[in-house]
Amino acid sequence: MSEQNITRIDLNGKELILIGTAHVSKQSAEQVKEVIEAEQPDSVCVELDEQRYQSIVDSNKWKDMDIFKVIKEKKASLLLMNLVISSFQKRMAKQFGIKPGQEMIQGIESAKEIDAELVLADRNIQITFARIWHNIGFWGKAKLLMEIFGSIFNKEDISEADLEKMKSQDMLDSMLHEFTVSFPKLKVPLIDERDQYLAQKIKEAPGNKVVAVLGAAHVPGIKEEIYKDHDLDAISQRPPKSNAPKVIAWMIPIFILSIIGYTFYANPSIGVDLTVSWILWNGGFAALGAAIAFGHPLSILTAFIVAPISSLNPLLAAGWFAGFVEAYIRKPKVGDFENLSDDVFTVKGFWSNMVTRILLVVVLTNLGSALGTFIGGADVIRMFIQNILGA
Repeated sequence: MSEQNITRIDLNGKELILIGTAHVSKQSAEQVKEVIEAEQPDSVCVELDEQRYQSIVDSNKWKDMDIFKVIKEKKASLLLMNLVISSFQKRMAKQFGIKPGQEMIQGIESAKEIDAELVLADRNIQITFARIWHNIGFWGKAKLLMEIFGSIFNKEDISEADLEKMKSQDMLDSMLHEFTVSFPKLKVPLIDERDQYLAQKIKEAPGNKVVAVLGAAHVPGIKEEIYKDHDLDAISQRPPKSNAPKVIAWMIPIFILSIIGYTFYANPSIGVDLTVSWILWNGGFAALGAAIAFGHPLSILTAFIVAPISSLNPLLAAGWFAGFVEAYIRKPKVGDFENLSDDVFTVKGFWSNMVTRILLVVVLTNLGSALGTFIGGADVIRMFIQNILGA
């Protein structure tokens, strides 16, 4: 049996065998099968959380999705991000004729075959994204979304040799490598904290012999963290929400409304001009976002009408309203959910599938509205200074 990509650790008489894998490598899947059959461990740990495990074992999960609930619970961006990552993974897997995450699937199947305990050893992906989101600020969020969406358009094939080199990177990290260079803080929730979480779960797995199937980026960190004790509850907490964004979110609309209100008092005609500017910039960019998503004309109109109002109320978002209209008019069919895992593989599929189109309408409308708020607000202030203060 080849020992390449295998790390053996003896911890207080317990044998831990770490297999470093590439998440779309045929060789990795074969090695996982070979190691588990040869070692006959008591437990098999896989780098999955409950959500990702269910997506592997339940191929019909998309059919049960309530798209209205996704929008209502403000999870459209998270779901879209997951789908884009799935697209990146699937594109490489299709190139080499294997299933995405085949080594994890193999770990699950092999554990069942030898009647070993299966341990889902990774942190909840929503917690990981929440902690990433918390660390990177507004412009970081915008850059992250551009980085992720850019992966859809990247059709460059990679060689199998390059794929094997990716064993030194986690699937998420391989997607966001350039981003982690620009934003070093991203490495903490994406890699370091998960190293600690995985190490603790592997260490606590039942039995005297444990095999862990891991993205190879985590192996060096786990080798270091395995000898320490980690508080899983502490690194599984959603980050506390700062009050500063809420204060700023309310201060901006109050400031804009105050300027427009005073302008109407001082010069009603200029007040009308300021109001029109706010509506056109805000509504225009929101409508543009919905249009880029190929939203229904009524969804685009909804984005235009709602954005100037929702931007003055932090509790509302134009994308939610546009998304609800899109979902109501173009209700996803069973086939859209059935084809979702295939459609996310292509740009055309992303925009033609009714499910992903609704998500795109929500996300791009909100991005457009945010941009319109900055530009429209700046224009309102400019006109106020020129026509009222400068008068």
